[in-house]
Order: sequence, then structure tokens, then C-alpha cells
Amino acid sequence: MQFTANDISFILNGTIEGDPAVTIDQLAKIEEASTGSLSFLANPKYEPYLYTTNASIVIVNNDLVLTSPVKATLIRVENAYSAFSVLLEKYNTIKLNKTGIEQPSFVHPSAAVGQDCYIGAFAYIGPGVKIGNNCKIYPDTYIGDNVTLGNNVTLFPGVKVYFDCVIGTNVIIHSGAIIGSDGFGFAPQSDGTYDKIAQIGNVIIEDNVEIGSNTTIDRATMGSTIIRKGVKLDNLVQIAHNVEIGANTVIAAQTGISGSTKLGENVVLAGQVGIAGHLTLAKGTQAAGRSGIAKSIEGENEKWGGYPATPYHDYMRSQIVLRRLPQLEKKLLELEKIIAELRKGVH
Repeated sequence: MQFTANDISFILNGTIEGDPAVTIDQLAKIEEASTGSLSFLANPKYEPYLYTTNASIVIVNNDLVLTSPVKATLIRVENAYSAFSVLLEKYNTIKLNKTGIEQPSFVHPSAAVGQDCYIGAFAYIGPGVKIGNNCKIYPDTYIGDNVTLGNNVTLFPGVKVYFDCVIGTNVIIHSGAIIGSDGFGFAPQSDGTYDKIAQIGNVIIEDNVEIGSNTTIDRATMGSTIIRKGVKLDNLVQIAHNVEIGANTVIAAQTGISGSTKLGENVVLAGQVGIAGHLTLAKGTQAAGRSGIAKSIEGENEKWGGYPATPYHDYMRSQIVLRRLPQLEKKLLELEKIIAELRKGVH
């Protein structure tokens, strides 16, 4: 699709400097843009590119003072970065705006599908499923029996949602994610074997949640594994059975949370954090990358790091000491030699 500078200026409530009729059909970085591209300038370090770019349109801040002639048409706005983000969202919405049911796909006769939905080829929609309006179900997606999806849900290719799970509105789940697989529940037997414990609960995902590729969220043994509103999960995150993730929590890749652990609101977990089971993390807890949390954290808005996790300032001090270990070892060996020589003198 093509847009003119006039169209873009109207969307952003901006001011045009240059040709209002110039058209663009793609978005690009200012240093890589070609003719027909739209770009933006927000970071002063990239200002030299403004005078050499081949972009047809560049969004800039109102207060930018030009120091050389510019070939591109400029659109001045209050905040170029925010304005470009708005355009990215609109571009993405247009690009992903699909409707209709592709064939071959399977939609069970008892399933209810809302208005303006898209169901891609080879998708499976099971019995009793309820899908809200404006949902996008991409190819090779599986939606099990009695699953409920709210409005504006997007399931990208290869997402699997097991039976009885509930997904709210404005939820995005990326390719390969699995929602509602069995929790890791096995009962040890006297002969050394393990008997499987049936996992009869479900997963509830509230509104405005985004879940990354190949993330897995296990169904509860009983009750629900719950992902509260506004949560953002990165790729390759493991959420075990009966976990509860508080609202607006952010979790980075390769983090694992063991069963029945409860996270408060606005928790931030960096990459590769490991959390033991049956713990509670207070509201606003932050954990540095590769932290290992083995006990509950009761104080709100505290920062932790290390394995096992300790308060962040203690963790950083220990890292300083750790870097000095070779020097400390050398001094210790020197002291041992001095002590040995002193002992010889005594005898």
C-alpha cells in the first residue's frame, strides 16, 4: 500500500516541509532507506544521515534545526520516536488484517466464531470452542475442546491451546507457544517408578497479554494457572502448573518458574532466571539475569541477583570480590610464605 506525506501528516497531526504528494510504500532505518521509504530521526547521533538518506519522507522533531539541505520531505512532530511507533503499529495492523476461513481447515459445528475472524489453512478448532470478534488464527494452530478466546486475539502459526483454557481480549501468542500442556506431576512409588498425576485444571490468560515463541504454560493440577492482565512473556519461557503471574509483569527469555509459585504485580525477571516452587515474590520484585531464587521475597520493589539470589547491592559487591580473587590468592600465598619464614625464625 502507498501513502502520501499528506496522509501520514494527517495521521500524526504533523507539519510538512517539502512535497505533500510524495509517496512511500515501506518503512526503513534512516541509514538504510531507499526511494519510497519512510524513516524517522529521533537520536541526534543519526542526524548526519538526514542529509544523505535516500528516504522519501523522514519524520523529525519540531525543534530540529537543519544545518544542510535535505532531499527528503520532512514531517515535523512533537516526538518523532513516538510518532514512528504509531505508524509501525498501523502498518502492522494493515499487514496482518486478514479475514475469512481458509481451506483445508476444521471448525467443529459446535464451535462459535465471531465476526471478522481469520482462520488459516490446517487450523483445528475443536468442539465447544468460543472465539470472539476480530481474532486471527494462523495456519497449523490447534484450539482444543471448550477453549474460550476473547476479542482481538492473535494466535500465530503453530500455537497449541489445550482443552478448557481461557484467553482474554487483545492477547497475542507467537508461533510454537503451547498453552495448557500437562503440569509436571508424578508421584514416586515404593519400587522407584513414578505414577502420573492427572492434570485436570486449565490456564487462564487475562487481557492485553503477549506471549513469545516456544513459551510453554502448563495447566494446573486442579484450579488454574493464571497469567494476569498486561503480562509480557519473552520466547522460551517455562511457566509450571498452578503458577500465578501478577499483572504487568515482564519475563525475559529462558526463565523458568516452578509449580505453585506466585508473582506479584510489576515483577521484572531478566533472562535465564530460575525460581523454585511454592514461593511468593512481592510486587515490583526485580531479578538480574541468571538469578536463582530459592526462597520467597516479601519486601516490595526490591532488586535481587546471583545464585542463590541475594539483594542486588550485595550481589554486585560479591562480583567485585570475585574478580579480585586471583589477586587475593596471590597475596594469600605471599602471606603464607612470610608466616612460614617467621616460624622458621622462632625455631
